[in-house]
Amino acid sequence: MLTIKAPNNNLKERKYVLDIVFNEFLGIKYSLINRSSNYEIILENNHQLIIKDHFFNKYNNDLDYLKLNNLPSNIKYTKNNFIRNDIPIIFGNHIVDIENSESIVCEIDIFASIFFMLSRWEEYVLSDRDIHNRFPANKSTSYINGFLNRAVVDEYIELLWNMLLFLGIKSNRRKKSSQLYITHDIDNLYKWNSWKHVARVAFGDIIKRRNSSLAKQKLSEYILIRRKKINDPYDTFDRLMDVSEKYAIKSRFYFMSGGLSEYDKRYTVFDKKCKELLHKIHERGHVIGFHPSYNTYNNICKFRKEKYLLEKILGYKIKEGRGHYLRFEVPKTWQIWDDCDMKIDSTCGYADKEGFRCGTAEEFNVFNILTRKKLDLKERPLILMDTNIDKYRKLNPSIIEDVLKQLRGNANMFTILWHNSRIEHIDDYEKIINLLYKLNE
Repeated sequence: MLTIKAPNNNLKERKYVLDIVFNEFLGIKYSLINRSSNYEIILENNHQLIIKDHFFNKYNNDLDYLKLNNLPSNIKYTKNNFIRNDIPIIFGNHIVDIENSESIVCEIDIFASIFFMLSRWEEYVLSDRDIHNRFPANKSTSYINGFLNRAVVDEYIELLWNMLLFLGIKSNRRKKSSQLYITHDIDNLYKWNSWKHVARVAFGDIIKRRNSSLAKQKLSEYILIRRKKINDPYDTFDRLMDVSEKYAIKSRFYFMSGGLSEYDKRYTVFDKKCKELLHKIHERGHVIGFHPSYNTYNNICKFRKEKYLLEKILGYKIKEGRGHYLRFEVPKTWQIWDDCDMKIDSTCGYADKEGFRCGTAEEFNVFNILTRKKLDLKERPLILMDTNIDKYRKLNPSIIEDVLKQLRGNANMFTILWHNSRIEHIDDYEKIINLLYKLNE
């Protein structure tokens, strides 16, 4: 067991990040002593690693750090003997002093940097939002400083582990299994819900777009669907499950069960066809999760009601899901999910850019920065979604492969989102999964 000494201020934040790093990511037990000006990690052989505190020591009172002017700036990169690539220094400086084989002093504030990425406190102090009240990728520290596509939290942990190895740690770290999560947010069950729906769109083709042939095409398509000559274009569920089963992967289908905004569901889980689909997915061994509606991210009453309705149909408790439109507010959304007994959220990806919003693709217990509590809820960060992929020069294969290799090469775990209604590039879907699966091996 390791002994860690840490400063006395901001103890809950320090304890959280130490628990995540040592208990969750490394799987190493430690005891904490609160009497030091820096982080002192004492190994079983009494060798010592000192991580200089360049952040939390500045703030004597709880939550004093939660201010806009405390965000990291002028981030530089450094290389040393303990890491393969140059690494961004979010807090601290580049100095890593190997005093001898028994002692290392590291000026990179690993723990404050990891806390910064996992807690998402920058999103609390920054007011930038898009039209859906989402924090945009291009305002994040990681994007501005060029490391959004790197799992920087994992890199910090590798740096830490390699220093501990140098000092002769006897404990073994937890082995990480390579895992690919394929998820599908079910925003639309059908392309055409009714005659009224198709007629309204066809009318728009004729009047607004002045394209009567397009209107005829849609009406003909709906007639064939009604006569069961063809499937609805959005009925890609069998195909999605077939691809996952080919690689022995369980797809995760996240269903909506409420919402009244213009962005919300166009189906009901009480519909016979939806019930049949839910049964089929369950029978084939895939996972059904929750896709709470547009306005649930900061409304626990709406969230709880919709979750109850879906569970009523399923007959069992739901444990995982993702918020609609990736709407997310630190720390309120996480607290709502935790209060409603959800175990895994997978909302933390950016709508406008692929990459590592939390600095990792690994699951981790989240932290409420205001109540200063570690929650039971785990975040499984979303790294890539179909709308990210679409923008790469109309799915140019070489560009897609380069992007996937960069992202996948930086992560042991990987979560992708592909909507069942994303039919424009459905033929490319299996190619993407095949490449991710090969990179996963």
